[in-house]
Amino acid sequence: MHVRLLLLLALLAVPLQRAWAHPGVGIVRDRQGNVFYTDLVHVWRITPAGQKSVVVPNVHTHELAIDSLGNLYGEDSHYLGSGEGDDRYRHRIWRRRPDGRVTDIVPWRAGFWPEYGFVHDRAGAMYWIKCPARRCSIHRRERPDARTRTTVLAAPERFAHPINWMAASATEAGVLYVVDGPALRRVDASERVTTVAANVGSQLMGLWPTSTGDVYVAVHAARAVVRVNLASGRITTAARSPAPWAPSGVLVAPDGALWVLEYSTANTARVRRIAPNGTARIF
Repeated sequence: MHVRLLLLLALLAVPLQRAWAHPGVGIVRDRQGNVFYTDLVHVWRITPAGQKSVVVPNVHTHELAIDSLGNLYGEDSHYLGSGEGDDRYRHRIWRRRPDGRVTDIVPWRAGFWPEYGFVHDRAGAMYWIKCPARRCSIHRRERPDARTRTTVLAAPERFAHPINWMAASATEAGVLYVVDGPALRRVDASERVTTVAANVGSQLMGLWPTSTGDVYVAVHAARAVVRVNLASGRITTAARSPAPWAPSGVLVAPDGALWVLEYSTANTARVRRIAPNGTARIF
């Protein structure tokens, strides 16, 4: 079973007043300062001047990735009807070039992609999660190219829960930070799995490792973004979301501003930019 379907089923199993549809976590920034995010219907861009517009329309995407050339990547997944399992879905993978042209790099096909991920490390390697029978493993490919060798970076027995989201280190090639239930784990290129913090919270979603030794985590259930120090494991609150909003994705800009992707209980999306001095702007 695909990790997204696992997460959705787990979230919908909570009491009705806490049930929520599966938000997107995708929020990324290019070198020019444009911020891109998903609201599950379109992909939006916020320019450095604060102008907001749709740049990839009509795509149901949860994750986004951007490369050093400014190419933006995402998915488009659709439910085909009643039934269970991945075969009730279809998907494609698209790429938006800096000139605005959008093309498919994986055309429509049944199910979810088996060997494609939106997490890339500093060396360009690609990572994705597989969760057959709720036993999750992390897979690695040297390049996003089907002809290169795939390795298993971390096997299911290394994790206590079906793992959900992960992000690559901002400073170390081959190092990942992974959500394992309430815990934040570190996985290195030698396949060692260590615990950064054992109890970050529940419904952990988007991650953003920084070059200064912290990982920011969107803790949806707590309506908070927390900062986890990698050296000590100390957890501090970086931002809180007012009801009915809760964070699902986060990024930290070079100027220190915190950009938070938030979803409401009605599954509508917005972005808040929180400046280093604490002032906030809603997009």
